[in-house]
Amino acid sequence: MTFAGINYLSVFLAAVAGFITGAAWYTVLGRQWMAALSKSKDEMKPSPLPFVLSFVGELLMAFVLAGMIGHLGEVTLRNGIISGAFVWAGFILTTVVINNAYQGSRWALPVIDAGHWLAVLLVMGAVIGFMGV
Repeated sequence: MTFAGINYLSVFLAAVAGFITGAAWYTVLGRQWMAALSKSKDEMKPSPLPFVLSFVGELLMAFVLAGMIGHLGEVTLRNGIISGAFVWAGFILTTVVINNAYQGSRWALPVIDAGHWLAVLLVMGAVIGFMGV
């Protein structure tokens, strides 16, 4: 199932895998993340909107990552993981650190959030690279 060289099934599965990775990440680090935000569990109001936005964003991220991997040449597991790491280092890490520095956040917050996105992009790159663009 491809169009313009992009395997849409791999994009969808990469987004699902990324979403699951994020759920696991914040399940393990949720308490530390809330402390870094200076929030208590009672202050966090549950809403489906952040989860919907996360999945839509991860679909877009997986689509763009698949396009980038496809333009690099051979689509392999190794190239997918390396591409995910480069995208993270060049765009995600820099943005998270800069935004949190301006906001005066505790350093634990960008470490947790940037680590989450590194895990997500490595997983997405692996799925896309394994399945092929």
